[in-house]
Amino acid sequence: MANRTVQREVLPVHVRPYKSTPVFDQESVPAGLLQDHRTKPGVWGQIVVVEGTLELTMVSPPATVMLDANTPGVVCPGQTHSVRPCGAVRFYVRFYR
Repeated sequence: MANRTVQREVLPVHVRPYKSTPVFDQESVPAGLLQDHRTKPGVWGQIVVVEGTLELTMVSPPATVMLDANTPGVVCPGQTHSVRPCGAVRFYVRFYR
């Protein structure tokens, strides 16, 4: 999949956080996050990198975005995506609805 510049998604103002994952690193990241997966209908995901770099790949529309401590990733409800650690990384996912 070719890299391309994408407009970064922004969380809608009406959504509120309701849960977060633990902090994962390159060793503890669940296998399911490394494969294509999606959030539930009506649920937004914000990927927050604490340290290092994480690659976020969206299936449709196809795009790859590099995330770091200054660049969180936003996943729309039902959007198929996966992540890949780029070396040492620490991150978590905060869910909104």
